[in-house]
Parts: sequence; structure tokens; C-alpha cells
Amino acid sequence: MRENKTKKLLKEGKHAIGIMVSEIRTPGIAQMFATSGFDFFVIDTEHSPFSLETVQDMVWAARAGGITPIVRVPTRYGHHNLSRPLDSGAEGLLVPQVETREEVEQIIKATKYYPLGERGMALRRTPTNFASVRGEEVTKWANENTLIILQIESKEAIDHLEELILPGVDACLIGPNDLSQSLGVPGNTKHPLVQEYVDKFVEKCLKLNVPCGIHLPTPEALQPWIEKGMKLLMCSSDINLIVDNGKKIVDALKQMIQRR
Repeated sequence: MRENKTKKLLKEGKHAIGIMVSEIRTPGIAQMFATSGFDFFVIDTEHSPFSLETVQDMVWAARAGGITPIVRVPTRYGHHNLSRPLDSGAEGLLVPQVETREEVEQIIKATKYYPLGERGMALRRTPTNFASVRGEEVTKWANENTLIILQIESKEAIDHLEELILPGVDACLIGPNDLSQSLGVPGNTKHPLVQEYVDKFVEKCLKLNVPCGIHLPTPEALQPWIEKGMKLLMCSSDINLIVDNGKKIVDALKQMIQRR
């Protein structure tokens, strides 16, 4: 059983840098991100076709590479939707579209063992390397090392953020695209109202002493939010890296051809 290095970074007030994977199914992607220097990566099962078997394959590669695997679950509802990725070895969950205190209570119930929650006990699984371990040892370790991140994606969630930060919640990540839709300007993440609410989100998180972050396509886009105090930094994705950098290569080669 190993320490969750991303959770440790956040608890120490340091920055944690991550990326999203949504399409590339090879376990090797975990090692690629680890070699690049990322602290964590998020396996997206909300908007991707990934199965739980794919998740576990990536998790094993992540464990070998020393990078933290986090799963964005497809829904905030359902005990099994939250607990099974953890049984498969995920070291944390990103839970989308959280809005109410009752939802957070159910999330903690499903993802934490006694005394915080009622997660079903499965001791000889990936998290314990299939070893024979004592129940009280595993439950204490899992409660301390499982990283639970709430994805805050609506006006309602930001307005009532204080009610959502319960024991067992480790961090919050703003979802600007869904937030823009909640505010009546779908897709316009640069709209002043959206920016106002992201600012409000950061201010509340800092006041509540909970690490917060955002997922954006470039370091330049993240810079102003780093300056405002965000610590959980997600930048780019497997799709962006391939398509955007691929386009740069093709454009550069076409320019060379045209200059001949």
C-alpha cells in the first residue's frame, strides 16, 4: 500500500500538475505522462467509452510509473459507480456535477470506510497488491490516501459551496464549460459572468482552506488562476496533445513545401 503523492502535495499546500486521458486506451499512456513529469492523470469515464477493465490496466501502469491515477466517474450517483474504480486501484475520484450537501454525503459514504463512510470492503484487490491484510489497517490507510475531488459545475454549487465541504472532501475542481451553460451562456467560458463565478469559487475555496483547481488547454490559460491561488492544475489532454501538436507539425511542413 503506497502513499498518495498527489494528495500529499495538496495537503502540504503545494501545486499538483495533471492531465486528462479520454481516448488513448493503452496502459502505456500512464508511463508517458509519468515520464513527462505529471503528478497525476485523470481517466475520464464520464465522456469516454473506457470500461472498468481499461481503467484497471491503466492503474497498474500508473502504479509502476509512480504517477497518481484518478478516475472521473460517470455520475455522482450510485454506490458502485464510486466504489468500483477504487477497488480497481484508482487513488482518487473526480466526481462531476456535484451540487448538494446530500450528494456529497452519499459520495463520502460510498468512498470512505468506517468511521467516515460505509464503502463496501474488498481487501485483496489492486490497492493492496492482493496481499492478505488486516481490515483495520486497510480502512485507515484507504481513508487517509483516497483523494476525493468534487467537480463544481453550476451556479447553485458555487452559491452553496460552504455546504459541500464535508470531512472526506479533499479538493474542488471548477468545470467552466458546464458552468457557462448553468449561467445561460453555453460554451462562452470567457463571458464576464462566468469569470465572476470562477473568481467567486476560488475566493470561497481559499476561505474554506480547500485546494481548488481548473482544467484548461494551455499553461498560459492557467497562469492567472495560479496567481489567484489555485493548486490543482489540470492542463491539456491526450486529444489536445495529439491533434493540436499534430496540426502544428503538418502546418510547418506545408509551409516548408510552399517555400520550395
